[in-house]
Amino acid sequence: MAQPTFLSSLRSRFRSTQPQLPHLQPRRGYHVELGAREKALLEEDAALKRFKSYKNSVKQVSKIGNVLTLVVVAACSYEIVALATSTQ
Repeated sequence: MAQPTFLSSLRSRFRSTQPQLPHLQPRRGYHVELGAREKALLEEDAALKRFKSYKNSVKQVSKIGNVLTLVVVAACSYEIVALATSTQ
């Protein structure tokens, strides 16, 4: 049984218009040795040493902030409950 010509032309048109996926490649490749500029940028700079934050002090300030936040939330919750029970 012969196929109608419009079906065969339609099939060939769909086959030719399928999008071709580009070959995805990583930007830098697999392992590329650092150049002189990158190595110079990664070296420690003595001029910036005094601005360096210390992990222990940052952790301590973070913990103090967390405790203060909990205290404020607890106080607000207490006030809301106290107001709700006193008006009844």
